[in-house]
Amino acid sequence: MARAHRVAAISTFCLVLYLLAYFRVVSVPFMEERIADEILPVIPWWLLVSFGSYSLWSLGWGLFTFRDCPEAYTELLREIGEAKNDLRTRGVTVD
Repeated sequence: MARAHRVAAISTFCLVLYLLAYFRVVSVPFMEERIADEILPVIPWWLLVSFGSYSLWSLGWGLFTFRDCPEAYTELLREIGEAKNDLRTRGVTVD
């Protein structure tokens, strides 16, 4: 749970900092106000697209390297076999 708390704290800090900059309570250092006005509104969409891209990459990489994890592969096959046997005992046709 400590990791979730850390992520929540960092996310809250970044959100507050973003909102303060967006509503011009604080200025963005090393950036002209005109440029900040153009960039700040699109940051949430950029973060959403970045997160989606990372999620798809992570999922694809996991699928690509799935057979490289022999323990997980054999465990999954064993669980599939157990599920099929359980369904057969309940009278469900499998295969």
